[in-house]
Amino acid sequence: MEFQERLYSLRKGRGISQEELANVVGVSRQAVQKWESGISTPDIQNLSALADYFGVSLDYLVRGIEPQTESQPTVVHNYYSWGYRYEFRSKTTLFGLPLVHINLGPGFQRAKGVIAIGNFASGVVAVGGLSAGLFSVGAGSLGLLALGGTAVGGVALGGLALGLLAAVGGFAFSLGFAMGGGAVSRYIALGGAAFGQYAAGGMASGSVLAIGDSARSTQGLALTWAQVDVLGDGVLPYLQAQLPHTPQWLLRLLLAANA
Repeated sequence: MEFQERLYSLRKGRGISQEELANVVGVSRQAVQKWESGISTPDIQNLSALADYFGVSLDYLVRGIEPQTESQPTVVHNYYSWGYRYEFRSKTTLFGLPLVHINLGPGFQRAKGVIAIGNFASGVVAVGGLSAGLFSVGAGSLGLLALGGTAVGGVALGGLALGLLAAVGGFAFSLGFAMGGGAVSRYIALGGAAFGQYAAGGMASGSVLAIGDSARSTQGLALTWAQVDVLGDGVLPYLQAQLPHTPQWLLRLLLAANA
């Protein structure tokens, strides 16, 4: 890796723009742009300023030689009357982001890395008060897989869960599968109160099939659990006869809601 590539990677790892780096060093944005494109090289004073800012040695910055001693975490201890702050940013980067970034403390403390943990966290794996990532955990989380008090994602689990494919929670909303105290889905819903194309639970409303203590279907079939008990082992053949296009696994799933 050449100098300009290392500088670009370090800057991206900090999540700052060329203009912000230029302000730190005391040069123009155009100068930083030329450094990163390899058109020019900073003088020794600017190299020292860059090394100090990024917390690396001049040898690493200029020649890419790692120090022999084991790298230590960057820990920031700020003692103020209003709180304590801890930050760790790994020097190893991936896709221009630190492999691990932890930033915790009072106020707006943002963590941005492949693995990010902070008050506000964004990354491939994100954990925080508010988090966004492929895999996200937090009081409020957004991700492909999201887990939290309020979770929004492809698959969501939380007190309030909104999932494109699936949602599980106190209140669950999904286009595919929803399960919770209150479950609303365009396709399958299981819960205390379930509303969907196929619904099963305490109070169930399904456009194709509803099974529940209280069951209602405007266009399809509705059965109470008492009726299911009367049908006994014949309930599955009965449902298959009434709904021949409904997959057997789906019928078994709905019946299992009363297991």
